[in-house]
Amino acid sequence: MDKDQLKAFYKEQIALEERIVRMVKKSVEDTENQLVKYLIQAVAIDSNKHALLLNALVARLESKTPFIEEKKRDELGRDIQEHIEMEAKAIKTYSELIPKTDDPGSKQVLEYILDDEKRHHLLLTRLYELVIEKETLTEEDLWDLTWKDVPWHGGPGG
Repeated sequence: MDKDQLKAFYKEQIALEERIVRMVKKSVEDTENQLVKYLIQAVAIDSNKHALLLNALVARLESKTPFIEEKKRDELGRDIQEHIEMEAKAIKTYSELIPKTDDPGSKQVLEYILDDEKRHHLLLTRLYELVIEKETLTEEDLWDLTWKDVPWHGGPGG
């Protein structure tokens, strides 16, 4: 699949995921059964998440992923690191809770949440490594880009 076909596919999937979100919101708004309502709304939230992830892939194909300035990188880095720590804590908590849970329905939902937490942790860790560490444009990078290969570093003749 070439780049344009892939982008078209992603956009079709985004429209589908957004349609699911609208449909689910409408279908459960009058539902009195809170268990069913919340579980179906959770699926809608996942569909919204899928649309966001697909939008990220479209942005990547369209080269809308510029370098991150050093100051913003530091801020994002701190936030992502904190989020990674919170996800790790959630993984530990759910991992300890699940074996103590007797109700099969509760256990299934908790295992689903645990799987999500593990995916979040992995995604955030990779995002930190790939984006925060690799795509940050530091002041040092700018100086290297500007002066690294110049025989006289800013002064006439040396």
